Amino acid sequence: MIRRFGTAPRPDKRYTMRPGAYVILPRGRQVLLTHQQDPEPEFQLPGGGIDAGESPQIALHREVFEETGWSIAYPRRLGAFRRYTFMPEYDLWAEKICTIYLAHPVRRHSDPLEPGHSAHWLPIEEAVTLLGNPGDRHFLAQLL
Repeated sequence: MIRRFGTAPRPDKRYTMRPGAYVILPRGRQVLLTHQQDPEPEFQLPGGGIDAGESPQIALHREVFEETGWSIAYPRRLGAFRRYTFMPEYDLWAEKICTIYLAHPVRRHSDPLEPGHSAHWLPIEEAVTLLGNPGDRHFLAQLL
C-alpha cells in the first residue's frame, strides 16, 4: 500500500489516476527545486506526469530538463506516495501516484523550457519548508 499525503479524496469527485516521477537533486547542502508560477506560485521537486507509453525514467529526465534546464544522472528510486488534488491546468481531479527518485544534477543546459517555471538552488533545510506538498517535504526531510 502506498502512503497518502495531503487531503483525503472527496466522495463527490471522480479521480483520474495520474502517475508521475519526481526527483531530489542535491549538490552539497543545497537542492535544486523548480518554482511553478501558475496556477498557484509553488516550489516543487522537479518532475511531472508520465505520458502514455513512456517509462518513469524517461519521463523523469524529460520533466527535469523542461522544468529546470538541467540534465541528471544515476536516478535511484526512493519510494512513492499518493495524493488527491485538483489540477486546474487540466481541469482534472487527479489521484497522483508520485514516485520519488534521488539523482545527481549533471549540467545546466538552458533556462527552463516550461513556461512559468524557474530553477532555484536552495539550502536543503529551507527547501523542506518551502515545498508545496507534504509528500515532497517528507522525502526531502529524510536527507537531513
